[in-house]
Amino acid sequence: MKPSEANRLQHGLPRSHPAWWIACVGGVGLASKAPGTWGSLAALPPSYLIAASLGPEALLVAALGVFAIGLWAATIYVQRTGAVDPQEVVIDEVAGQMLTLSLLPPHFLAYAAGFLVFRFFDILKPFPAGWIDRNVKGGLGVMLDDLVAGVYGLIVMLLAVSLAG
Repeated sequence: MKPSEANRLQHGLPRSHPAWWIACVGGVGLASKAPGTWGSLAALPPSYLIAASLGPEALLVAALGVFAIGLWAATIYVQRTGAVDPQEVVIDEVAGQMLTLSLLPPHFLAYAAGFLVFRFFDILKPFPAGWIDRNVKGGLGVMLDDLVAGVYGLIVMLLAVSLAG
């Protein structure tokens, strides 16, 4: 972690604040390498449990709920730290990853492919995700580009599942 990041974490928003725990997904976002990838991976077990026990449609509802809670937490995080799009905030990856997996059968191959597809769109940021990333500020900007990547991922995965029969 860079000294500026450590300072922001210590002085902008204390780790005892609920918004810190939600935004950083309990500390997953503090991974020194690829925190977004770790955030996406953190979404897989709860996504599977929700979809397997309550159905894939419940995962869609959960993804939207995580987005709403993440919007609250990311907004507070950005306001209190002054960061534009802090890499330690990974609740956006969790919400986007859950959205990509929603409506899919809870199966290892579907989830593995969904993980890769979401990461592809999250990194590539095709329009309008890239535009949002550059132009929408605050917690909404942090969260919204990953929601768009999640929608793209869901569309690709639903097409893949329907073509696979």
